[in-house]
Amino acid sequence: MPATNFAAVSRFVFLPLIFVFATEASRAAESTPPNIVVILADDMGYGDMGCMGSQTLQTPNLDRLAESGVLCSQAYVASAVCSPSRAGLLTGRDPRRFGYEGNLNASDENYATRPELLGLPTSEKTLADHLGAAGYATALIGKWHLGMGEMHHPNRRGFDHFCGMLTGGHHYFPTTMNHVIERNGKRVENFSSEYLTDFFTDEGLRFIDQHESANPDQPWFVFFSYNAPHTPMHATEADLARFANIQTQKRRTYAAMMYALDRGVGRIREHLEESGQWGNTLLVFFSDNGGATNNGSWNGPLRGVKGSMREGGIRVPMIWTWPAKFPAGVRYDGVVSSLDLLPTFCSAAGAEPLALANPMSHEDASNRKRMNRLSGTHDGIDMAPHLADGSEPPNRRLYWRLQGQAAILDGTDKLLRPSHRPAELFEVSTDVSESHDLSAQNPSRFRELYGELGAWESMLTTVPLWGSSPYWSGQSANHYDAWEPRPEPETTTSKESQ
Repeated sequence: MPATNFAAVSRFVFLPLIFVFATEASRAAESTPPNIVVILADDMGYGDMGCMGSQTLQTPNLDRLAESGVLCSQAYVASAVCSPSRAGLLTGRDPRRFGYEGNLNASDENYATRPELLGLPTSEKTLADHLGAAGYATALIGKWHLGMGEMHHPNRRGFDHFCGMLTGGHHYFPTTMNHVIERNGKRVENFSSEYLTDFFTDEGLRFIDQHESANPDQPWFVFFSYNAPHTPMHATEADLARFANIQTQKRRTYAAMMYALDRGVGRIREHLEESGQWGNTLLVFFSDNGGATNNGSWNGPLRGVKGSMREGGIRVPMIWTWPAKFPAGVRYDGVVSSLDLLPTFCSAAGAEPLALANPMSHEDASNRKRMNRLSGTHDGIDMAPHLADGSEPPNRRLYWRLQGQAAILDGTDKLLRPSHRPAELFEVSTDVSESHDLSAQNPSRFRELYGELGAWESMLTTVPLWGSSPYWSGQSANHYDAWEPRPEPETTTSKESQ
């Protein structure tokens, strides 16, 4: 039989079998809750991946991840700074609803708030609580930054396993410097890798391996909460050597730190593929806020930076992969929020979110009812069907408030109310750089959104449980206009660009 005919017969004979196996695999995935992975970068710039436009950074694994799933170009986080952003993604609730507005950057004695309220309130349930109730094993690796008190510890907030730091930042060479890295309440004495980003990857993969060996039928949730590329600017000599062409030292170090983060993403994926878990793993990657002023990051076409209500502070690229359910190589331009993780994960796990706890003593019960009527008990939506078929979710509103600023996004319109000048109106789906204030051109829409923002604020159940120093309000005002969209930092200049 000629080779061509044999090939034709082979396709005829084996394709039905492949179809049967694929169908069975799909049915198995539908009946088996997926493993769930969240990979969070820290202070990463909007443009700092190859798939988002960078020409100087090397992010092959993140780019491949985007090619394997859905890249969301208009994703938002709950805050423009680290701590409240994490409070929002872990609870699925706007953090201002429970008084979590500013960063926690000082020790307890520097705040007027009761110590038990200096962190994620114990009345709030985390992703780990919800998924643990649905039968998942849970782990958090890396940065916590949601309170230092015993009642706030990750092991008491639903996570079976925690390895990392309770603080908001940490240096990257724990084997040569004093460190505060712990594992389930005990100081880590031996590190598998000298560089913290690589160690966190090791630790997460170790948890997955150990769990699979002991409980192969139990699904798991791992939150890789990296602190890279947050300051301090530390990178290994080997990673720095890859970017010798970048003359600006800060940008060069940032590129090396991003390369280490990207290496971790590649290792996580390789591990899941080799262990046969990749097909039914729901994975989400994004940053906790936009690029910062002090780490050499680049926010691409966006105006503003970390700490600002401009797009550059709150808009991030987000990648969702779930080979069993989501298409590959798709760009999704609809509005997505980190608040969507909770309802999406619960839906994937076949579970309903846990009910809210009773209001705490300092919360206004009447306002809580009003806010629940406005936004529901949780603020996100199940994005799985929309990511699967590319459909637009229902029209939604998102709110922000930080350091004297506030903003509301309603459909394609965003009203931004700075602390130091009149509010402005932008159409951010087409004007990503927020260059054209439409408040005078469309005064009725401006007044409508201004009123809606004020109404939302009047329904919050509590004042902020602590405040940032007024210094940070001044910094936010300074950054409001200073950080315009710009080309990616040059690789040939010898001057510091930031």
